[in-house]
Amino acid sequence: MGDLFTIQHLLLILLIVVLVFGTKKLRNIGSDLGGAVKSFKEGMAGNETAASEEKKPLEEKAANSVQQDVANKTKEHS
Repeated sequence: MGDLFTIQHLLLILLIVVLVFGTKKLRNIGSDLGGAVKSFKEGMAGNETAASEEKKPLEEKAANSVQQDVANKTKEHS
């Protein structure tokens, strides 16, 4: 009595869903859901790649700026 859903309850719910929607409709829903998850993962991976590519030019500019500052200060002291 303590179990809210047993395996029999879940199988009965699955049977009712199959009877209502049919296997073809469920297969289409499953493939659509799988495609959406795949697209989402690819999009997230693309965002991480784009973000890291954006950081590279900024880091190079910062390094060049620091080198120029050091060069200017050494010229001033010479």
